[in-house]
Amino acid sequence: MTPILELKNIHYSYHTLDGETKALSDISFSLAKGEFTAVVGPSGCGKSTLLSLIDGLFRPESGELLLGGESLTENSEKIGYMLQHDHLFEWRTIYRNILLGAEITGRLTPEIKQRASRMLEQYGLKQFARSKPSELSGGMRQRAALIRTLLLEPELLLLDEPFSALDYQTRLTVSDDIGQIIRRTGKTALLVTHDLSEAVSLSDRVIVLTKRPATIARIVPITFSIENDTPLNRRNAPEFKTYFNELWKELNHDEQTNEGTP
Repeated sequence: MTPILELKNIHYSYHTLDGETKALSDISFSLAKGEFTAVVGPSGCGKSTLLSLIDGLFRPESGELLLGGESLTENSEKIGYMLQHDHLFEWRTIYRNILLGAEITGRLTPEIKQRASRMLEQYGLKQFARSKPSELSGGMRQRAALIRTLLLEPELLLLDEPFSALDYQTRLTVSDDIGQIIRRTGKTALLVTHDLSEAVSLSDRVIVLTKRPATIARIVPITFSIENDTPLNRRNAPEFKTYFNELWKELNHDEQTNEGTP
């Protein structure tokens, strides 16, 4: 079966008046349909840059990006991008915020409006359809942002630390909520996060990047032998600590090596 997404030997550098800064070096991996993959790495290593390349905001210097087996050279309607902040406009109701992407892309049909109403009800926001964003909690705002992203039925979801602006308790609840929604819809998702617990609790695999210029240090498969496999339940499972420690050691490998060098 053709992967939803393939990256083949991707290289990217930033260019300024001061010179060139290499960001990504020889990045290769693929995502299968319905797979939830997380990307972790040191701060500033290029995780968000990777998502920008996939979304077509940047162009790689070399290498190839394939979406559904076809070359990906610009922004695609098959990709949905959920950012750190919900970017809901206060002068629009929640319902009209959810329709914004459809309006911008000229796809605001009666069918889309009906789907928006169904999704608001399905994800517990029907009673807030006419509310303004300031009337919702942070968790509900993120849920609205996810509905807006899912409304146009993208094949691939890019998630750039979508829970980082929330307080810790809300973050746990919302990541569990949204993680389960994404699973139920069968979407393929690529999550960038600094939070190792989040990566382990949500994903099927974790891609570990090195410091800049980022290469893939390791890809760790994540499996849990629990009956009700949800993000919150994973955090209480015996495997959770093992995966967390494994990722922690991988990310801190360079520092540990340097400390042991005379």
